[in-house]
Amino acid sequence: MNLKEAQRAISEIKARQMELDEKDIDTWYQYQKQIRKLEQETTLTAWDHVELARRPDRPKARDYIELLFHDFFELHGDRRSGDDPAMLTGLATFHGIPVTILAQSKGKTTEENLRQHFGMCQPEGYRKALRLAKEAEKFHRPIITFVDTPGAYPGKEAEEKGQAEAIADCLCTFATLKTPVICFVLSEGGSGGALALSVADRIFMLEYAVYSILSPEGFASILWKDGSRVKEACEVMKLTSADLLEKGVIDQIVPEPFGGAASHIHQVVEKMDQMLRKALVETMKKKDNQLIQERYDRFRHLGDTSWKMSR
Repeated sequence: MNLKEAQRAISEIKARQMELDEKDIDTWYQYQKQIRKLEQETTLTAWDHVELARRPDRPKARDYIELLFHDFFELHGDRRSGDDPAMLTGLATFHGIPVTILAQSKGKTTEENLRQHFGMCQPEGYRKALRLAKEAEKFHRPIITFVDTPGAYPGKEAEEKGQAEAIADCLCTFATLKTPVICFVLSEGGSGGALALSVADRIFMLEYAVYSILSPEGFASILWKDGSRVKEACEVMKLTSADLLEKGVIDQIVPEPFGGAASHIHQVVEKMDQMLRKALVETMKKKDNQLIQERYDRFRHLGDTSWKMSR
């Protein structure tokens, strides 16, 4: 059974559950068993992962920030040209630890998405992230990044303002930051726009997120000159969390409930909290030179599973 058929069947069962008398507990549990069986028997394709990652109701970076951190204080501007609403940055505390947060931010409505360029950052967004990253290094605050973008903003004005240079500066700077960097891939992680915030000591990825060199549509158009082969492209690209864990690109998968984090975000956040706490304990005790060397080795051997297993 494919994803859409399973979701339709589960919706029908849940509707019948809602109609039950509150005393009819046995029938309610029977329906619940049917739901669990459907979830277990459903085979998700790579394209299903892409569709789940792009769902409009999928939680955004701000949702996770509000649930994971305390006292979040947003900071604006790159001190050069302006402020990019697609890059959400600020300071917060995580279980008493001061941290810097850098997040690619999508909107929840059409108006918000238009204002935030659907999470596609412009040069001032990446420069704002750089400004906060350097400040975090100065005070040795761990940096937590959230990746959720189909790619960097592709407009003419972004190129005129130095899009490629801004992303390259991020790659170069994050590679040598003398403070821990922990990354979460939330939904879409596309192209250099995602990589700019992904040069990290630990990379965690939500189960139904995708992380790739470009969009499946772009891949199909470039490789086969046929955008209609997008589903085939998804399989070739190996962009799911399971694919990337197998290749050693990410460190761990954050489990999601069937159908995505939107159905039970608190369950997902609880697991993220556990992973983040463990990652901070491991990285904050390392000396600066060790941290940088291990980060260098990580990306120097990216995709080499034998090296990852030997760590």
